[in-house]
Amino acid sequence: MPLPDSAPGIPNHMHPVIALLTAGVEMDVLGIGHAEYSHAEREAVVQAHPRTDPFKEDIIQAFYDGIKGKPETTFGNVKADVLADKDPTFRRINFCSVIRGSVWPA
Repeated sequence: MPLPDSAPGIPNHMHPVIALLTAGVEMDVLGIGHAEYSHAEREAVVQAHPRTDPFKEDIIQAFYDGIKGKPETTFGNVKADVLADKDPTFRRINFCSVIRGSVWPA
């Protein structure tokens, strides 16, 4: 269940470094591919690159800090979930409403 800002699967068709970075982020943040690595392999990575104790909340807060000043950029991507979680006044742009409200007749 990859959930990057781009369409799922796109990074795999880009430069190998982009695909590798995306896979690393998906594993670290979302747990995608977790079972494909042994406990020892995962521990070696965490030892080299420690996670904070509240990592999950820290990463959500970091996403929020990066987008709270530009909520319009969250349309159509997963960052809208972050704003909805952190900001009770945030209102998503509804894609269906955008279509229905376009200047084109029915």
